[in-house]
Amino acid sequence: MGLHQASFRIRHECPYRELAERYPDLTIREWYLSDCQVLELSSASAPTEDLLGDIGHLGTVLHQSVDDSGLHVVMQSCLCSLEDSIIELFEKHNCLYQPPTVHRHGWEHYTVIAFEEEAIRTVYEELEADREIEVLSKTGLEETQIPHTMLAPVDQLFESITDRQLEALRLALDNGYYEQPRQTSITDLAAQTTVARSTYEEHLRKAENKLIKNAGQFVRLLIGTEGSSGLDATTSSTVPVAETD
Repeated sequence: MGLHQASFRIRHECPYRELAERYPDLTIREWYLSDCQVLELSSASAPTEDLLGDIGHLGTVLHQSVDDSGLHVVMQSCLCSLEDSIIELFEKHNCLYQPPTVHRHGWEHYTVIAFEEEAIRTVYEELEADREIEVLSKTGLEETQIPHTMLAPVDQLFESITDRQLEALRLALDNGYYEQPRQTSITDLAAQTTVARSTYEEHLRKAENKLIKNAGQFVRLLIGTEGSSGLDATTSSTVPVAETD
């Protein structure tokens, strides 16, 4: 069984179509999280007051910069309902959606991977029924080949990780705990918090274990196996995984 990748663009009514049509130099990239959308907007041209005003109505601006390369904005928006959405249609037919969705010149650009070519064909036929759609590319992939552009959905990677565990992980990252050699220690990290060293370490280890477990399905896709590895199981060590909350 091989893999099949298809890229296509769709024109229909959506919150970003009018904006992408009105400003031809604007590109909008859209990621779906568990309870919101993250938008990255970029334009090679210097922004006008009208463009900045229209962008401001989309949601909460997290970062905005204007330099010689143009405009770059990252923002958070309310999550539009995915019920009866294109993303839900992909899932219905077992197609792996590759974020982000790209909006440009009034078109939405999507890329999907499927294990059966028929699944892509079915998705296309359903979308064609009430939308303008154009296929940009169709590619057959080797059975074990997954493009590096395929990003794991962020909400799945961080599923079940609590806010305290995420904060412990962020603190460790910001202070170079995962660099080689390490730039800090558990004791030094805990000293920056209001909890005991043992409590901070527990939050950090649980965050690490959950993150690795959640990412496991995508690791297996990348290496094209069902959990096996090239390592000799008789010589590998077992790493205990902490119980989840």
